[in-house]
Amino acid sequence: MLEDSKKVALYMEGHISTDYGKMGLGVLRYLPNRIVAVIDSENHGKNTRECLSIERSVPIVRSLELAISKGAEVLILGIAPSGGKIPKSWFLIIDEAISKNLSIINGLHDTLYSKYNDKLTENQWIWDVRVPQFIPEIASGKAAKLNNKRILCVGTDMAVGKMTTSLEIYKWAMENKIKSSFIATGQIGITITGNGIPLDAYKVDHACGAVEKMVLEKSNDDWVFIEGQGSLLNPGSTASLPLIRGSCTTHMILCHRADLVTLRDYNHIKIPNLNEVINLYENLASACGSYPNAKVIGIALNTFKLNSIEAKKAVDSLESLTNLPVTDVVRYGPEKLGLAIN
Repeated sequence: MLEDSKKVALYMEGHISTDYGKMGLGVLRYLPNRIVAVIDSENHGKNTRECLSIERSVPIVRSLELAISKGAEVLILGIAPSGGKIPKSWFLIIDEAISKNLSIINGLHDTLYSKYNDKLTENQWIWDVRVPQFIPEIASGKAAKLNNKRILCVGTDMAVGKMTTSLEIYKWAMENKIKSSFIATGQIGITITGNGIPLDAYKVDHACGAVEKMVLEKSNDDWVFIEGQGSLLNPGSTASLPLIRGSCTTHMILCHRADLVTLRDYNHIKIPNLNEVINLYENLASACGSYPNAKVIGIALNTFKLNSIEAKKAVDSLESLTNLPVTDVVRYGPEKLGLAIN
């Protein structure tokens, strides 16, 4: 849907530095298109390098008008509020974008196409990323018969770096001439790559089948990275099991935020010893030997809230605790985890 030549503006009003801004952060880090502006009135006049630990430098502006003056042709809604609903306050900028002939990428559960379809011009479009594009067959465990490596990132919580970890190791694998593919399962990954499945938009009965269909289509690739979602520890998450069952994963990478001892949105739920979490994922994946004996082969530790000394100490401590390779793929690179897959 998004041609590489299109210039993009990213709407992140009030959330450039919050967990709800993860859609925008993923786009800033990985989208190949030229991003001409980030809209956030709180940081107007700065650039993204001043506010974020991201190499890409994009000017931050206070309005859509200024973004258009810089050449914006597509507006990406870069905020992911809880529940995936579009706040009423956003419709002012959405209406303005439509009236000024911008196309829109919307990664939320609330859709926009039906609301604005009759107002679109010939070359204008709306991409509601979370609308499923097919109804799959019920999953049957066919992926277990494949001979490739199917690598799934699992987490101690939501928003701990599962997509980033997969994309960084996938990039490393391609650079090392390993025939690999990446299957996006959420709105950020789909927006970046242009294809995938919006897993949380599928009915529960169809979720495993959707994952299985995508994995089987990549059967000729040596390594297949499946974008992780959710967490078995999180009471609001149902995404991990269909990813595990649909992919019949062979390798798992546990993703964890170094600064958290409880779940981010549920402070009453303590994150267990990570060795126990590893055992939980491995036992569930194998289901008493019914599926491939998948192992957690390493840990991706998200250390963005720590300074360099604290981050190194956290990595060393976790390696000692688990006897597994541990790294922050953004801070230190993904090679350690890539070699563990090899």
